[in-house]
Amino acid sequence: MSNWLFDLGNTRLKCAPLHADGSVGEVVALAHEAPDLAAELARALPARGVVAYVASVAATERKLKLLDALTQRFERIAIARTTRTFAGLRIAYANPDKLGVDRFLAMLGALARKDGPWLLAGVGTALTIDLLDRDGTHRGGRIAPSPALMREALHERAAQLPATGGDYVEFAGDTETALASGCEGAALALIERSLREATTQLAGPPKLLLHGGGAAPLLAHLPAADFEPRLVLEGLARWARVEAA
Repeated sequence: MSNWLFDLGNTRLKCAPLHADGSVGEVVALAHEAPDLAAELARALPARGVVAYVASVAATERKLKLLDALTQRFERIAIARTTRTFAGLRIAYANPDKLGVDRFLAMLGALARKDGPWLLAGVGTALTIDLLDRDGTHRGGRIAPSPALMREALHERAAQLPATGGDYVEFAGDTETALASGCEGAALALIERSLREATTQLAGPPKLLLHGGGAAPLLAHLPAADFEPRLVLEGLARWARVEAA
């Protein structure tokens, strides 16, 4: 029997075994809109496990469905929550409940790298940005719609504007490309401005870490960035080690 990590977002569920040495195993990503998410989850998981470590920013109903499924397979479920301080991390928020646990865990994952300071950009349903000192002090962050959410919102208000399609260029010659360029460009501009401001505050450039399911299209335009798709799960693994101690 084994321990597993679960990162339940607004778009996908990512899960992976937690090895005995504290490392994260192979990640399985399941989209919420999968035809039979329960069946896919059942195929991915062991018949029996010891502890399921769960981080969720999803709606309550979706979270409860996951917890119900995990209860059938694991002896114990441990749910990660944001706290003011944890394992060397000190968040900027006065009210920890207001900081999403995914951002909290991503910072824990970054802190374990020991190559900070860091500017973290998570691209999922939202675009989140957090500045973290080398010593674990969170300087604060930003939240904006992700490029995908911008496209969806525009399509919802104006159906003639497609929700997908197009590629990033500086000046587009068709609507799909203009939408891709504008929405991805808005995200890039926010990340680049945050990087400039962080460099000024820290008197030197932080390491730029990109994570999240929507980060890949931005990488070509941010050559200095490290892509860390498992950053939240890495942070959850660190949280699990401390919780189990």
